[in-house]
Amino acid sequence: MDLIQYSRTGSGKPPLVLVHGFGCARSDWDHVVAQFSPSHDTIAVDLGGHGTTPGTSEHRRIETHGEDVARLLRTLDLPPAVIFGHSMGCRVAMEAALRAPKHAKAVVLVDGSRMGIPGSAAHIERARQLEAQGYEPYVRAAFEMMFQPSFDAAKANAIIERAVARDPAIAGPLFVDIGRYDAENMDRVLSSIKLPLLAIQTTYTNEQGRRVPMTAGQTTPYLDLIRERVAGARIDVIADTGHFPQLERPAETNAIIASFLRDLP
Repeated sequence: MDLIQYSRTGSGKPPLVLVHGFGCARSDWDHVVAQFSPSHDTIAVDLGGHGTTPGTSEHRRIETHGEDVARLLRTLDLPPAVIFGHSMGCRVAMEAALRAPKHAKAVVLVDGSRMGIPGSAAHIERARQLEAQGYEPYVRAAFEMMFQPSFDAAKANAIIERAVARDPAIAGPLFVDIGRYDAENMDRVLSSIKLPLLAIQTTYTNEQGRRVPMTAGQTTPYLDLIRERVAGARIDVIADTGHFPQLERPAETNAIIASFLRDLP
């Protein structure tokens, strides 16, 4: 399998490896690249079936994406890197860190979540709902909840249209697989992360199944799990923000990242 596509900008250690979320692309990290490439080697990737990277049937599973990023780290022979993940990309980033430990220095999770607890079969019901509704309306409804009214509507619409334009034969099963992966692996993966970890959190899914912004000082079962499983994890909540803080609140997001990088050993 060919290497996934990526953009490499700047120089300096540690390298920053940037993994986007479901239905997204490497351009979601443009503000982070602009801020940190003067002092860091920055590598922003397009996962299989996203951006400019072709997809295969294997890209229906999170583990494939994790191995793709790990293989890129090994092929580039990077010094230990800070591996970033956004949304679905949080799983990919952690998988890559565990699969290429010599190339991993720290992990940054941007608005991650947990969509399945151990033993849960909720992903099977999610697959049924997606099939019944159709890929386009199902994913459109999910993405329309991701933005605050204050965010530029044209930019939000472009992100939504990009997601619904993915190949349903790959993207549909991949969306469902997030829940399968979380149920089977989330506890183990978090417990296996023995690296500095930063979680930047902005939203959560409420009891009505809607994605809503967090408030200052709020926690969630997902954040509590990180605290329980990852010793010394740093958690920063950006309140009243949508699911893409690196786009909606770039200055505040970059300030948190800069502080985390300064504190790395």
